[in-house]
Amino acid sequence: MKLRIAGTVNDSIVDGPGIRFTVFTQGCPHHCEGCHNPHTHDFNGGSETDTDEIISKFLSNPLLDGITLSGGEPMCQAKALVPVAKAAKEHGLDVIAYTGYTYEYLVEHSNDENGYLALLEYVDFLVDGKFELDKRSLELHFKGSRNQRVIDIKKSLASSEAVLADWN
Repeated sequence: MKLRIAGTVNDSIVDGPGIRFTVFTQGCPHHCEGCHNPHTHDFNGGSETDTDEIISKFLSNPLLDGITLSGGEPMCQAKALVPVAKAAKEHGLDVIAYTGYTYEYLVEHSNDENGYLALLEYVDFLVDGKFELDKRSLELHFKGSRNQRVIDIKKSLASSEAVLADWN
């Protein structure tokens, strides 16, 4: 399956706890003021790669604790990211995804075409909500603004409501 990406980072320590392989997806509809990755907004930018290539890259790194799906907006390519997240889980890695959408929006608007829930089934933690420049804080762990939440997806899917992660 093909995926449009802005790039990857093999040994990130800023995109979630532990050592992570981060996939920066290309394309974002949110255009948040003060975005950390504005070069990822253009849906025609970046480069196209095969999901098997991404999987091969992170599986070749024995030091990883998990993978992070960032962007851009990963949910714009949720279906293409399913095999990536699934492979990570099958190899004992945790999965974190960032999104400008809220958890509630993703659940309410999920369908077979966009694959939101299909991807969330393999995500451990979701950092949700648009970056808001007036709520920016450098004191936050793994999120940029105070309105964003870190959601425990397994607990949320089981309870049918957003459950905040312990490291929120």
